[in-house]
Amino acid sequence: MTPITQFSQLDLTKTYSYADYLTWKFDEFVELIKGKVMRPMDGPSRRHQVISTNLLRQLLPVFTGNSCQVYHAPFDVRLTTSGANGDQQIQTVVQPDICIICDPAKLDDRGCLGAPDWIIEIVSPGNTARDTKTKFDLYEESSVREYWIVYPGQNTVTAYVLENERYQLTGEYIEPGQMPVATLPGLNLEWAEVFAGS
Repeated sequence: MTPITQFSQLDLTKTYSYADYLTWKFDEFVELIKGKVMRPMDGPSRRHQVISTNLLRQLLPVFTGNSCQVYHAPFDVRLTTSGANGDQQIQTVVQPDICIICDPAKLDDRGCLGAPDWIIEIVSPGNTARDTKTKFDLYEESSVREYWIVYPGQNTVTAYVLENERYQLTGEYIEPGQMPVATLPGLNLEWAEVFAGS
C-alpha cells in the first residue's frame, strides 16, 4: 500500500476509517464524517484565533483542577465507540475548535473517544455550512449535550442544548451580557470578553 503523503492522493469518493486516518502523513488537518473526508479548511483567521483565545481564557480557570477538561483544535474527537475492529470501525473524527469533556474515561492519548459534553465551533467564511448543518446534525446524532456556534462576522453566539435527542435553541447572544452554559449550571461566559480585540 502506497503511503498517503499528500491530501491530493486521497480518493474523496472512498469511505475511510480512523485506522486509515492514522496512517496519513500530510500537513493539512482533515476531518472524517461517516467515512467521508472533509476537505481541509483554510487556516484560522486572526479574528478566529482571538475569539478562540478569549474563550479559552474564560474556560481554563473554571476547569483547572476540575474533572472536566478543556481541549482546543487540533484535538481528535472520535464520535463512535470502538468495538471488535477498533480503529477500523471508527468512521468519524472531528477537530472542534473547543470541547469540554467531563468523563475522563473518554480520554486517551489520541484524544476523545465518544461525545464531549460541550462543543464550541467558531465559524470561518469557508466552513459555515459545515458548522451549522453537517456538524450540527452530527453532534446532535452523537449526543453532544451542548453545542455553541460563534459567528465572528456578526459578533453572535448561538447556543443549543440536547433535549429528547434533538437540539433546542437556548440562547442567541448579540450584545454584552452573560451567556449561561446549560449543561454546567452556574457557569456563565461574558459575551464582551469573547469578542474583545477581535
